[in-house]
Amino acid sequence: MIDMIEGFKKCGIPESIAEALAAKMEAYIKEIVLFNSAYNLTNTSDRDELVVRHIFDSLVAWPKIAELAGGPVVLADIGSGGGLPGIPLAAAFSLLPEFNDVRFELVERMEKRCAFLENCVAILGLKNVTVVNSEAEHLPQEAYNLITFRAFRPLDKKMAKTLLRIVKPQGYLCAYKAKLENIKEEMSAITSLVPDYEVQPLHVPGLEDSERNLVLIKK
Repeated sequence: MIDMIEGFKKCGIPESIAEALAAKMEAYIKEIVLFNSAYNLTNTSDRDELVVRHIFDSLVAWPKIAELAGGPVVLADIGSGGGLPGIPLAAAFSLLPEFNDVRFELVERMEKRCAFLENCVAILGLKNVTVVNSEAEHLPQEAYNLITFRAFRPLDKKMAKTLLRIVKPQGYLCAYKAKLENIKEEMSAITSLVPDYEVQPLHVPGLEDSERNLVLIKK
């Protein structure tokens, strides 16, 4: 069985919250396994695969996102699906008093998945999370300081335009992506909208052979 606490350390999660975060994530995994077949939340219901491919993969960007989340911040997880990366990130932020002014909105267009997310938020006691049943196109303009997403592959012009409309000036889009060569190809198609971006390599515990990156786009 994969040791969650050991993995959290490698992800840069503060040791002071590792145990409490592990308890929340085990409860979250139970909910995913319970509802996965009905809601098609993830491509696996194996506990260790969920830990590595979804929990660690979501949390490995936590140090960078925490660095960007200074002061009162509203962070949107767009196309949240089963709550990834939004729920693991929100759970980590919720355990640190210095981030009590960071709020999360899990934006998901499918109503039944929103019901799943509401259930998880209640079970995990995440007071810093709101579930929003909406398509990204219908969200208010310049509503968010930070936006995360793992769902859009590739990030095309239409979606880039939508996301840039809903992020505040000086805000960031934080895209979880895989291979650098694919990122370069993807971003070259939207240079008119996104002339500059930064790529931060992510080292996911247990996924050492898989290339993972965080693409940061500042408005």
